[in-house]
Amino acid sequence: MGLELSPFEVAADLLAGLVPGELGDLRHRAHRYGVKVWFGATTPPKAHYEAQVIGAKDAPGAVTLAVEVGFHAEHAKEADNEVILAGLLADEKRWRPDLGRQAEAGAFLGRAEHWRRISELWLDPDLDDPDFPFEIATRLADYIEALEGARRTG
Repeated sequence: MGLELSPFEVAADLLAGLVPGELGDLRHRAHRYGVKVWFGATTPPKAHYEAQVIGAKDAPGAVTLAVEVGFHAEHAKEADNEVILAGLLADEKRWRPDLGRQAEAGAFLGRAEHWRRISELWLDPDLDDPDFPFEIATRLADYIEALEGARRTG
């Protein structure tokens, strides 16, 4: 009996085929409850894309849990995260049509209040739904394609 991959591990594998190759060498680190995605370096930088399970206490409206999908800036200094977020918000007219109103910009959800995000919450999803890994992968690809232009020119 083999080990079953988590939906986040499957999503990471699917994502490689969804993100345009011209963005660079796509890397990921997946585990049972999440996946981080970035370009280039062998270790994840402090600014990266992520999909992860979060508890209901950090997800307003969730009964059991939520999945957060989007972009994170996780530098130790709040000012560094603010600069990244401000740069992305300055280019919001470019990416907002692709991400829609569900993409929220602001403080991190949870204990690390000095981190910043542009992400959305999926409240109480069915993690066992066979389509769930594809939904994660396609939405992360949306974030990557929408935000990378602003990140690279900002």
